[in-house]
Amino acid sequence: MEIDHKAFLDSLGGAEGVKRLDDEARADALESHMMSELNGAIAAKKSGEAQPPKKYPTVAEVEAQIETRPYRAGVGFLMVPRTGGNVKRLAPMPANPTLADFFKLRFADTANHVLQSANLAKKNGMSEEIVLACLLHDVVQEIMRTDHGWWGAQLFEPYVSEKVTFAIRYHQALRYYADPSVGYEYPDLYRELFGADYVPPPYIEATYQMVRKHKWYMEPRMVAVNDLYAFDPNVVVTIEPFLDIIGRHFKQPKEGLGNDGSPVAHMWRTISRPDQPL
Repeated sequence: MEIDHKAFLDSLGGAEGVKRLDDEARADALESHMMSELNGAIAAKKSGEAQPPKKYPTVAEVEAQIETRPYRAGVGFLMVPRTGGNVKRLAPMPANPTLADFFKLRFADTANHVLQSANLAKKNGMSEEIVLACLLHDVVQEIMRTDHGWWGAQLFEPYVSEKVTFAIRYHQALRYYADPSVGYEYPDLYRELFGADYVPPPYIEATYQMVRKHKWYMEPRMVAVNDLYAFDPNVVVTIEPFLDIIGRHFKQPKEGLGNDGSPVAHMWRTISRPDQPL
């Protein structure tokens, strides 16, 4: 069921009203709202009342929202949380942090989604490299959302195979293009985020055309397929079932991520110490 987030927030007194509720009260309010919406939809269906088609914003309307927010949409969740209020103090990282440490201590906003994605890929019989790519594909959004496929591939390139890097880098471009042969359709979410009349920029189109002809096309495509359906609020997956796959396919530096002098060590240090002002 799709939720009208504005209507839901308005019913609770707006963002300020939400802040005054504890987590349990918010969950109860959301459940109550969803049941009300479901009951209304069922009643309308029984009465034969036509449901109005969902209206997606135009690109111009999406752009008009830019100056209504105190942050830019491309900034990472770790830097500027979308939940409102002040940030919380982060737990310290171990001296030689592993990938699992980052999942447990820094990937708070992306972990559940990518763990669901990896779990789905595993259930769908994907190779271990695809499962790993699904596990890693979106965590870079903790620091950067714009072009996150390229940022994510760069973050992991020293530690994973070329095929895993390829899958992470190019899943971003493939998301905008349907492939009925594997059951992938253009997501309605993108009509909401980018506008109903949105056309991907030329570099995305050129990337898609290149990847479509590549021998590894199905690697990023399978990440996109197992990405789209990994947003179930009722599913919680832990990192433990994937530790063996990480052990076999992720080259964990003995010094710890961020301490190994790799070309991307600074990115890991940024995730580790996001409160550092300079």
